[in-house]
Amino acid sequence: MRLDKYLKVSRLIKRRTVANEACDAGRVMVNDKVVKASYDVKVGDVIEIAFGNKSVKAEVTMIADTTKKEDAKEMYKYL
Repeated sequence: MRLDKYLKVSRLIKRRTVANEACDAGRVMVNDKVVKASYDVKVGDVIEIAFGNKSVKAEVTMIADTTKKEDAKEMYKYL
């Protein structure tokens, strides 16, 4: 699954366009490398997103094309 879609489905970022812009700006890192929105996310990847002066680090635990709001938290684990 594409990184921008994963960020939207998992609700780490609310909109796919915002996720795409964050990737283009170099604020999203996977396994300590800056990646593009088209990066193929795999289970076990560590995603780090820079939001202004703080950053969020999460490990991918599950990949699903769609999910309910309540189940979205099961797609990742905060580190």
